[in-house]
Amino acid sequence: MDRFKLDRSKLVAVITGVISLLLAVGYLVLVQILDFRGDMVPAPLSTLIGWLGPVFDLIT
Repeated sequence: MDRFKLDRSKLVAVITGVISLLLAVGYLVLVQILDFRGDMVPAPLSTLIGWLGPVFDLIT
């Protein structure tokens, strides 16, 4: 029974490793879901000009 006893530093290292693996797998799943949606198409320039129009008016 004493063989499997972990001291505090080893326990923290194991917990940190498990959290790291969970974050990595979660990130990969998120990237796959976002990639599954299809090609990323940028917004039309007319939309960009519509949003930035008041800013250009302030500059000039």
